[in-house]
Amino acid sequence: MQTLKKQLKQNLMLIFFSILLPANIAVAGTDQADQEKLLRARVKSYEQNTDHTSHLTPVDKSLEFHGVFYGYLPCNDCDGIKATLSLKQNNNYLLVTQPAKESSKEFYEKGKYTWNEETHTVVLTPRKESTIRQYRIENEGTLIQLNSDGTKVTGKSDRYTLRRSDTVKSREVHIH
Repeated sequence: MQTLKKQLKQNLMLIFFSILLPANIAVAGTDQADQEKLLRARVKSYEQNTDHTSHLTPVDKSLEFHGVFYGYLPCNDCDGIKATLSLKQNNNYLLVTQPAKESSKEFYEKGKYTWNEETHTVVLTPRKESTIRQYRIENEGTLIQLNSDGTKVTGKSDRYTLRRSDTVKSREVHIH
């Protein structure tokens, strides 16, 4: 009886392995075929030198144009106005101004900004009723304040300049 069980066990093991072996060969064969197909497709795409510009989405540069700009603007009854302009993502801005006098408080203005690549200007539109401010984009790190109608301010333009904080070595920036 024990020899019969032993022989039955051996036969079952033999059947099991005989079934298992062809299955592994089939799986390995399909994997190899898939790899060869992928390699042929990759080689074909390199040979064609396909132009992908037709399906690239255009980049809205205004979404990339943000940062903290600061400077001292001219003032009639003080030594200047310390200005910090933070252009944030989603076209939000925060403008903090503080006259250069003793115990002067800071003024905050929040709103939306638009960026016009053709005219190279940034237009600040405040949330509360106030005047619209415009800045000409000199380069990625410099904004020059314009009159409300978009014309250049008379006088020295360097007195109406805000520079992006990462382009200037000075650490005299106040961020709120």
